[in-house]
Amino acid sequence: MTSTPALPAATILGYPRIGPNRELKKAEESYWAGRSDLAALEETGRTLRAATRARLAELGLAGEGAIPESFSWYDQVLDAAVTVGALPSRFADLQGEDGSISLASTFVLARGDEQRPPLEMTKWFDTNYHYLVPEIGPDTAFDLAGDQLVRWVREAAAAGDSVRPVIVGPLTLLLLAKAADDAPEGFDPITRLADLVPVYVELLAALRAAGAAWVQIDEPALSADQRLTPAELSELVAQSTAVLAAAADRPAILVTTGYGHPEGVLPALLASGVEALHLDLVKGQLPAVEDLAGAGATQLVAGVINGRNIWRAELGTAAARVAELASRLEQAGGTGGVVVGTSTSLQHVPHDVTLETKLPAELRETLAFADQKVTEVVELASGSVAAGSVDGPLSVARTFAGVQVPAVRERAAAVTAADTERAAFSVRAAAQQEALGLPELPTTTIGSFPQVGEVRKARAAHRKGQIDDAAYTQAMKDEIARVIALQEELGLDVLVHGEPERNDMVQYFAENLEGFATTEHGWVQSYGSRCTRPSILFGDVHRAAPITVDWATYAQSLTQRPVKGMLTGPVTILAWSFVRDDQPLGDTAAQVGLALRDEVNDLEAAGIGIVQVDEPALRELLPLRTRDHDAYLDWSVASFRLATSGVAEATQIHTHLCYSEFNVVVDAIDALNADVTSIESARSRGEIVEALDPEAFPRGIGPGVWDIHSPRVPSVEEIAEQLTRARAAVGAERLWVNPDCGLKTRGYAETEASLKNLVEATLQVRAAAQEPALV
Repeated sequence: MTSTPALPAATILGYPRIGPNRELKKAEESYWAGRSDLAALEETGRTLRAATRARLAELGLAGEGAIPESFSWYDQVLDAAVTVGALPSRFADLQGEDGSISLASTFVLARGDEQRPPLEMTKWFDTNYHYLVPEIGPDTAFDLAGDQLVRWVREAAAAGDSVRPVIVGPLTLLLLAKAADDAPEGFDPITRLADLVPVYVELLAALRAAGAAWVQIDEPALSADQRLTPAELSELVAQSTAVLAAAADRPAILVTTGYGHPEGVLPALLASGVEALHLDLVKGQLPAVEDLAGAGATQLVAGVINGRNIWRAELGTAAARVAELASRLEQAGGTGGVVVGTSTSLQHVPHDVTLETKLPAELRETLAFADQKVTEVVELASGSVAAGSVDGPLSVARTFAGVQVPAVRERAAAVTAADTERAAFSVRAAAQQEALGLPELPTTTIGSFPQVGEVRKARAAHRKGQIDDAAYTQAMKDEIARVIALQEELGLDVLVHGEPERNDMVQYFAENLEGFATTEHGWVQSYGSRCTRPSILFGDVHRAAPITVDWATYAQSLTQRPVKGMLTGPVTILAWSFVRDDQPLGDTAAQVGLALRDEVNDLEAAGIGIVQVDEPALRELLPLRTRDHDAYLDWSVASFRLATSGVAEATQIHTHLCYSEFNVVVDAIDALNADVTSIESARSRGEIVEALDPEAFPRGIGPGVWDIHSPRVPSVEEIAEQLTRARAAVGAERLWVNPDCGLKTRGYAETEASLKNLVEATLQVRAAAQEPALV
C-alpha cells in the first residue's frame, strides 16, 4: 500500500444512522408499504449520510480517516454477509446474474417473504441492538457480491469529504454465524475463514481504488469468551487480520474491539501489521505494558468515551486513562501514539441532547448524547483537559432531588432470602390447575396487540391536552373490549388486554415509577426500522400508585376466561433504559424489583390469577466473560424473584424471553422460578426446546411458533409441525402455544390470520394426541 497519514487525534467508531427525526425509519416503512419507491428511499439514505458527514465535521472531527462511514440500511452484520455473498440456499435466487445482491433483496433476507423465513435475529453482544445471524455451511459460496460501501466512499469523495468505511470483520462474521440448515452436524462456520479472507482482500482493494485512505474492520467478537481458546483465536488473527494487513493494495486498517477487552488476543492483533488498533477502555481495561510489547508503530485508539450510556464523561478521569495508555505504550517501545475515541459506535445512543427541552435542567446538564460525546472526544484530544482533574467543563455531578431516597434504600436493605421464595412448583401447579382449569396446550399471546392509528392518536391527543382523562380512558377501554372480543372469537384460552395504553413496554413503566425521566427525541435503533426511546434511570426507584391494575381488571370484567396482568421485569427495565452508573446494577435492580412486587401483589388482590413479568433482556445483559456470569445471574435472578414471590400458590407467574441464544442460560431461566416461560423460538426453528427436557426444566414452557418480526403469516401445517416437535421434546403437560413476542408492530389482518392458524394447529395437535395408537 502507499503511504497513508496517521489517524487524527480524535475519532469515533460510528454514529447513529436512523436520523435525528427517524428519517430512515419513516422512509423504509413507506417503501415496504408501497407508498414510495426505491429511488425515494435511496435519496433519503444519501441525505442522511451527507448530513452525518457535515455534522461530524462541524463538531470537530477533522483529518483523513477521522469520520467513519457507518451507515446501514438495516444491520451491519447483514451488510457484511451481503457484501461477501453469504446467502443461505433458500435465498440463492436473490443473487443476480452478475453476482450482486440488490437492496430490495437484502430486505428479503432481513424480513422474509411468504415462502421463506428471514435470517434469525439475536442480540449484538450485551446490548439491546439486534443483528441478523448469517447462515453459513461448507458450500456457501463467498464472493464480492455487494458494493454499497465502495459506492458510499465514492459518494463522499464526490462531495469533497473523506470517510473511513466500516465493515464487520471476517472473524466476527464467522464467529457470530450459525451453521446453515443443510450443513452437516457439528459444522462450525469459522472453518471457512480461509475461503472468506480473500473476499475481504478484494474489498480492501476496491475501497482503496474508490479513494478510501482508511478502513475500519470491526472485530468485537475478540472481546468476548468464544468457543475457541485465546491461543486458537490468536492463530485465527494470524490467518485473517494479518493476511489483510499484508495485502499490497489496501487502505490503512483500523481494527476495533469494542464491548470489552481482547484478553489473550491483544499481542496477536498488535503483531498483525495493521496501522491502528482500538481498545474499549470503558468495558475493558488498560493493557499491561508487556501486552503492548509488539505495538511498534501501531496507533492505539483509546475508547474512553462511553458509546453505550448517556452520562457526561468525567473528562479528567478519561484524560488520565489516555495518558496512562500513552505511558504504557511508550514503556513498551511503541511509537504510534494514542488517539482519543469512543468505546463503541455511537449507534447505541440518541443524536443530540439539546433537542430535549422538557427534561429537568439539572438532569439535562449531566447528559451527553452522540453529538455531545463527539465534543467530549474532540476536547480530550485537544489536550486542554488536565489528567485527573474533576472540574472539567463537561463534568457535572448528580446531586439533585430524587437521586437518593432514604426510604427506598432502607426497604431494599431489609430484603431477606425468604422474600424470593415460593412453595414447590408441584404444589403451585396443582393449585393453579384447580383455579384456572386450562386445557392441554393452552393458547395465549405475549401481551400487546396491534396499535391502530386511533389508539396512537388518542394517546397523542391526551398527551397534548386535546382530550381529557375521561375521553382517553374511554378510548382505551373501547380498544381493550375489541381485543378481548377478538381473542374470544379466535378461541384463545388465556387472554390479554392488548396494552393500548402503552407506547413502549419499558417507557410506560418509567413514566409511572419514580426515579425515571423520559425523552422526546431520544430515539435509538433496536433493529431495522424499529426504534426505541430508552428511559433515563437517574435515581432511586419506587412506585407511587398502582400502574396496570385498572386496565387488567376492566379486561377481566369482559370475559370468563383468564386475563393475564402484564408487567415488564426489572432486568429488562434496566437493560432497555440508560441506567445510573453511580451504584451497582444489582442495587438498582432490587429497587425496581420491589416496585414491581407491589404491582404484582395489587394485581393478585384485584382478582387477576395470571401475571406475566417479561424478561426478554435476561440473556442480553449476560457479561461477555464467563467468569462474570455467576455474579450477574445472582442479582438478576434475585430481582425477578423479588418481584414475583409475594403471591399465593394459585397465582400463576409467567415470564417471556426473546431474541437471544438462551441455551447458555437455561439454568438461570429455570432459577427464575416462573410457572410458565414463553420464549422466542420460531426464527431458530425451535432449537431451544432441545435444551428444555423435563429433568432440567420442569415448569411450563411456550416456545414461540410464529415469528412476529416478519410480515409473513405462518401456515397451520407449519405451526402444527413445530408444536408436534415441541410436544415430543417437553411433554404435553408443560407445553403452551404462543407467538414469539408481542404483536404491537403487526397489522390486524396478519394478526388475525396468524392467530387463527395458531389455534387451528393447536386443535389439530390436541386431536392427534387423543387418537388411539395403531397396533
